[in-house]
Amino acid sequence: MKELSLQNCRIDGRYDIKAVLGRGSYAEIYLARDILASPHSPHNLVVIKALNVFLQDDLDVDLEKTLVENFQNEAVALDRVRHPNIISRLGHGTARDLRGTVFHYLILEYLPGGDLSKFRANGELNLSNAFEYVEQTSAGLAHAHTCGIIHRDIKPQNLLLTADKKIVKIADFGVARFSQSDSPITRVGTNMYAPPEHSPVFADAVGVMTVTELTPAADIYSLAKSAYVLLTGESPRRFTNCPISELPVSFDDKSWGNNLLRVLKKATQNNPTDRQQNVTEFWQELAQVKTLALSEESETITHVAKKPQFEPQAAISTDYSPKTPVLPHFTTSDSFKFPMNDEKNPHFVIKLPNQGNIQNGTNKQILNEKNQIQFEIPQPPPKSRRRFWQKSAVYLLSLLLFATALFATQYYLRNGRIFPPIQSPLVKPLGVANTDVNIRVDGDADSAKIGLVPKGSKVRILNTKENWSEVEIIELSRPKESPTDADRGWVYRKYITIQE
Repeated sequence: MKELSLQNCRIDGRYDIKAVLGRGSYAEIYLARDILASPHSPHNLVVIKALNVFLQDDLDVDLEKTLVENFQNEAVALDRVRHPNIISRLGHGTARDLRGTVFHYLILEYLPGGDLSKFRANGELNLSNAFEYVEQTSAGLAHAHTCGIIHRDIKPQNLLLTADKKIVKIADFGVARFSQSDSPITRVGTNMYAPPEHSPVFADAVGVMTVTELTPAADIYSLAKSAYVLLTGESPRRFTNCPISELPVSFDDKSWGNNLLRVLKKATQNNPTDRQQNVTEFWQELAQVKTLALSEESETITHVAKKPQFEPQAAISTDYSPKTPVLPHFTTSDSFKFPMNDEKNPHFVIKLPNQGNIQNGTNKQILNEKNQIQFEIPQPPPKSRRRFWQKSAVYLLSLLLFATALFATQYYLRNGRIFPPIQSPLVKPLGVANTDVNIRVDGDADSAKIGLVPKGSKVRILNTKENWSEVEIIELSRPKESPTDADRGWVYRKYITIQE
């Protein structure tokens, strides 16, 4: 097992790794800060899901190809099922870590509220919120099924909350399948929540399922087991690979308990055709239980339980956008090549300085023999060389004074004054985009595009070099095309008209 070396690093000159959130059988999950995003942006913090094929001890060419294809399929699935109650993909990339290991990664939105499993375990989940979370999950899952995607691993750990705990989003489409796929069905999911068609009972010697057709009923089974956890507060472990046949003793005195049991029992039948055949049908039955339960428990009913309201309703956060980023095209590590002599290549991971270890001097970036950018602390020169450097400094100072005098003379002859007018460094000039112009990571036509300044937008000029200007957007002439577009970066200078 070989974990990626990404701690305290910056990926592609943009994403500063803050913490490791977890590691799976083929991927590592990191929390990162997008340095090009506004501090007030909802996507200032993001999740980086890095594909690490070397976590597999018995990696071969075919296995790596399969893992890369599955990783790309996850991006395809996330884009196809874009929905307010499904986690959004914000971008992607490919890079090398500090040891030179090639890895692909997806940029996902960060949901700081945690997962429903931990939220329920902490005792913070009441009955009303539990029904709302099941409804939101049903809305996202119904949309995914409409788009031809079967999730195959619905469980409370894959249902994540926003910071305010009001919205839940389905995550981890790593084992999702297209319902029309001809590929054999493989065993996936967590046994407690996985339907029998994903169980070893239905698999052959190599783990391939003998069930020939994958339907939305597989996700309905897992959704029902998850609903059991949220509504009762107990694990469905005793119902592994079998229908839910009873509720906890605490539900014996609830008049709506039998209605809840009837819905969950039907949804967890061993035969997929005996379950509800779509998520909307499942929610319609559960919504009637919700009306009875909240009425009996004297909790606030958020809407009148009429038939049109029995469609599962999505909950939309302010940062949601239906637009999808560019679709990635990932390859295996042996076919992906980086130029090995370009210090500015953004595909290499930069090791950020550890401020706690720096005592004197200034950090300097150097490129080591493996083309990895690292930091070192310059050491003072030996005493025997100090006299040489002192003489050199005097010589350079004299040369600088002479050049300054020549410049002042030339400027006076041309403009009638000795020095150019002095502007306060605190006052940055303003400008207006005279056409739509791309924002780039650096003042270079070959650097990556990270956003767009629409024509007529007002910008502040922060820095200039050659024919490029570093700008910050202060007023947009029209809304952003993508919420992940940067508000700051480099643009070609001729496309910005300076305001006097």
